[in-house]
Amino acid sequence: MLFGGGTDNGRVQEMLNDGAVIIDVRTPGEFQGGHVVGSKNIPLQEVGSKVKKLKKLNKPIVLCCASGSRSGHAVSILKPLGIDCENGGSWTRVNSMV
Repeated sequence: MLFGGGTDNGRVQEMLNDGAVIIDVRTPGEFQGGHVVGSKNIPLQEVGSKVKKLKKLNKPIVLCCASGSRSGHAVSILKPLGIDCENGGSWTRVNSMV
């Protein structure tokens, strides 16, 4: 699925069950309006500059945003750089999975 729905639900759920880090790629204002408890906010435009920091987490990453579009874009940036990540879709969807 390209936009909106995230990727394989089973894979995302498995990653969350195994302690994946949740990264919300919305703007700080959107993040303040509501987010998954414990998630970290790294706006999409900053994702590329945070690769070293993300690799140091040494955990799988589930990305989310408002609809799944921006988090899908973030996955397309991070996966080729060797980061184990999946698009969780909207933050409300990820929130319902934790």
